[in-house]
Amino acid sequence: MKRVWVILFAALMLLVFRSAESPHGVTYAELYQSRLLHLCDANRKIKDVLTARRGVVADSDTILLTVINEARLELKRADFWLRYTDPAAYRLLNAPLPVEWEIEVFEKFEKPYKREGGGYTLAHLELQEATPDANMISAFIDSAEKACNVFTSDSIRSRLGSYSHFFLCNRLFLLNLAAIYTTGFECPDAERILPELREMLMAVGGIYSSFNESFPTYALPADYMDLYRRMAAFTVTQPSDASAFDHFRFIRDYVNPLYTMNQVLILKYNVVSRSLVDYSLNKKATSLFDKSLYNGQNAKGIFRRVEDSIALADIEETGRLLFYDPILSGNNQRSCASCHKPYQFFTDTTVATAIHFDKVNHLPRNTPTLINAGFNHLLMADGRHFSLDGQARDVISNPAEMGCEQAEVVQKVLSCSKYKKSFKRLLQFTPQEPEVTLEHITSCLTWYYNKFSAHYSAFDSAMSGQAELDVAARRGFNLFMNKAQCATCHFVPQFNGVKPPYIGSEFEVLGVPGDKSYSRLSADSGRYVVNPSRETLRAFRTGTLRNVTRTAPYMHNGVFRTLREVIDFYDAGGGAGHGLDPGNQTLSSDSLHLSEKDKNDLIAFMASLTEAVPDPVVPERLPVSKHKVLNKRKPGGIY
Repeated sequence: MKRVWVILFAALMLLVFRSAESPHGVTYAELYQSRLLHLCDANRKIKDVLTARRGVVADSDTILLTVINEARLELKRADFWLRYTDPAAYRLLNAPLPVEWEIEVFEKFEKPYKREGGGYTLAHLELQEATPDANMISAFIDSAEKACNVFTSDSIRSRLGSYSHFFLCNRLFLLNLAAIYTTGFECPDAERILPELREMLMAVGGIYSSFNESFPTYALPADYMDLYRRMAAFTVTQPSDASAFDHFRFIRDYVNPLYTMNQVLILKYNVVSRSLVDYSLNKKATSLFDKSLYNGQNAKGIFRRVEDSIALADIEETGRLLFYDPILSGNNQRSCASCHKPYQFFTDTTVATAIHFDKVNHLPRNTPTLINAGFNHLLMADGRHFSLDGQARDVISNPAEMGCEQAEVVQKVLSCSKYKKSFKRLLQFTPQEPEVTLEHITSCLTWYYNKFSAHYSAFDSAMSGQAELDVAARRGFNLFMNKAQCATCHFVPQFNGVKPPYIGSEFEVLGVPGDKSYSRLSADSGRYVVNPSRETLRAFRTGTLRNVTRTAPYMHNGVFRTLREVIDFYDAGGGAGHGLDPGNQTLSSDSLHLSEKDKNDLIAFMASLTEAVPDPVVPERLPVSKHKVLNKRKPGGIY
């Protein structure tokens, strides 16, 4: 009986959503203008209430909270356009943090700069403080007013005349449906996540209808509109408790198929982007869980223009030999595989941190897996490197890791006739560099290990409808996306710190301990070493959770040996929850109140992210050098 009621209710909601869509005669541009005017009016109401408070605000001010929530709804009705058209202005409307330092891809060539945030999320959070600062709330609302002025400008409105603009806005909207909108990432009140989502879906339905009337040649097809309405109706049939929302079905059955349809239309209509927001996204990826969805790194390095399959195979084979060859180290005893062990998912599960080049001490940080490294725009725990090639060069020359001078590396490699012949063939593809350099060597390395990032997991197969997912893993994913708050830092689909539109890497301050007994904070300054600031002290790049059950130990210092220890750490509120307050922790210090069953389900989900990575083929012998002293080296090194 209950199932029948749900079906009838969903059918009713389809009719409601259909009737609530934009009335005939309202053009796409007019609808945008109307939504913006409503948002500006809502912001003015907040300012009027603040003015009446005369600089004194109490945490129980329900009137102020009500007008802030009304403004949030108006924001959601226009979010489809705003987030895409001007990300900087959007941050003034709805930033999750008052200050952000995340680096984006188009800043790889300039120094990072502080981004001030403002808007309704921050105003709401401040209002929840025991003694809210009225001046701070006013500042956040003033920022929102500035953003409204940006979005009502002619420079923004003029873009609405392009059908390309619509499909690109829609792509980002769908990506955020999967990764952001249902997780609470930008919603300070869990009870409002679903009401805001439903309001947004209703509003976007109206946007779709107005676009179809204004651009009939490029209208969304009937099957897209029907699936979208069914998705909206699905959200209404879900429990009012956001923690019970079925994220798995929402993404698998609705968001991902809609994304596929939109991508097909982007190709069909030859949609052109003029925005850096689209820098990393791939037009040809037809699924959210396609490994080509976005591009974080150029694994080919100096061979970036090579497309010939025979040449690429040559580069890969040369890289394979070099990866296991200790000739790259200063003492000819250490290879890349010494720390990135081939049968341990290219990490080292045996120690918290790898041994130092001196064979006595240990390095300060845990060895990261190389699998899926290319889905980050910044590399290393502190984000110091922009490219895989740059990271490899640094490791080779670092006296604590492989300890070899760059010029010496090239000389030693070319002393082996096999390497020399290979590079002689490959030089034709780098006319800008007619002589073999260290970049040629590292580019072979990165192209070799990048091949192991092209594989999929049981979770990916389930999301693509190719297989079923274990019930515990499905429960774990739904917990991951909401109650456990994991998805506010680890974003779909790579479950790393790169969120839509996948052009930046996020860093978090978790308060990681220096030991399991929580006697002290880790002394590692993290991102602060690269970009000194209060916000970056002890901040570390959010890594991927793919293959996480195979890549212990965990955290930047390898302090935890098991996933259960990691989950317990988060469940208790990170370092601050354990009495180790770093002073700038971005992770909430409140307990998540996870049950034993919750924790087991989370681990089941993370296990479903293990990819079908084939075992590497380690060379039995290495190329012979003309220098006899170099011919004692062993594949993989000796330590």
